Amino acid sequence: MSLLKQKLAGILPDQIKDIKAFVAANGDKKVSEVTLAQAYGGIRGVKALICDTSEVPPDKGLIIRGKELGEITDKLPEEILWLLLTGELPNKEELADLQADLQSRQDVPTYVWNILNEMPSDSHPMAMFNTAILVMQRESKFAKNYNDITKAEYWEYTLEDSLDIIAKLPAIAAFVYRKRFDKGARIEPKAGADLGENYAHMLGLNDDKGAFANLMRLYLTLHSDHEGGNVSAFSAATVNSALSDMYYSLTAGLNGLAGPLHGLANQECLKWVLETMEMFGGTPTDEQIEKYTWETLDAGKVIPGYGHAVLRVTDPRFTAFHAFGLENCSDDPVFQTVDRVFRVVPEVLKQVEKISNPWPNVDAGSGSLLYHFGLKEFEYYTVLFSVSRAIGICSQSVIARAYGLPITRPKSLPTAKFKQLVNG
Repeated sequence: MSLLKQKLAGILPDQIKDIKAFVAANGDKKVSEVTLAQAYGGIRGVKALICDTSEVPPDKGLIIRGKELGEITDKLPEEILWLLLTGELPNKEELADLQADLQSRQDVPTYVWNILNEMPSDSHPMAMFNTAILVMQRESKFAKNYNDITKAEYWEYTLEDSLDIIAKLPAIAAFVYRKRFDKGARIEPKAGADLGENYAHMLGLNDDKGAFANLMRLYLTLHSDHEGGNVSAFSAATVNSALSDMYYSLTAGLNGLAGPLHGLANQECLKWVLETMEMFGGTPTDEQIEKYTWETLDAGKVIPGYGHAVLRVTDPRFTAFHAFGLENCSDDPVFQTVDRVFRVVPEVLKQVEKISNPWPNVDAGSGSLLYHFGLKEFEYYTVLFSVSRAIGICSQSVIARAYGLPITRPKSLPTAKFKQLVNG
């Protein structure tokens, strides 16, 4: 038994006992009320989900298992995975054991490569990526053993599927990039490399000094989890609550991530930055950025990357990416533009009465860093996001199955019934 599974087997029983006692003693207490505006506004802000892996306080941003993001930006993705699952960072022995376990699972079935090779050459990278995950459903240990296991064992087989998937995703994602954009033959994994380094290696981009590998490590860490209410996490959790295995569940969540209002945001931000540079013939001045910002707003458009559905401060994920850029590509014209936009745009947005959050979110800067290292194919950016978000989605599912959370089934009403409720 792996050290991770031993750890979870040791801590989960007490957590489950505590939750049952807590609910039994307080089950009739109200924790949220729903307004009509919330019902018709995507249920935004309604406290109705359980997510113990992370939270996003509006005044702080992402906190993973009680640790603010600034405390863990130097950690490997494998360390974040352990933290999400157990609530603790791994020690050296635990990290080495988890990395060895993941490396033992990284071989992708040949039929996956065959299917990807048969897809149309103009397929969207996300369609290719999600197809690869879904077609591997035949490998699900949860599905194969479902009829022979107890509810108390659901988390163990969900963990098995999760580790199998997470281990394979960098190779699949890298091949999607190389296949879809004609970058050459598939690159085999690098022996002994961590998830981020291996992903960078298999993408095949120039990385003489290892900075791109560091960016991939940071990218996988920063995008791994963002509480349970975002579209990808919530969609995956809903499907998994029906006891669909992780292959079905993760694909469902990542299909949501492919939407323009969720995972496509970073490429929209980069497009706006490049358009600004094109308009002014290079890196614009602060005054030019201010002018173009007002022109964008006056045209009824938003400034991509600024504002967030939950946050009311600068996204700490943006802060981490910005710090990486200052250290590794401060002389890059695209990053310099992002830096100046960060300096100018919030001051403009503060002057717009209806804007409650003028600060940048994670997408405002991440695309410029990818662009700097030669990853300029915008359509692929959501696949990068997906490799990372899979870590959080899978972790949430393991915990949900351990807790024995029921199938998700909120009540819906027709508009006529809501009118009756409002009018008495």
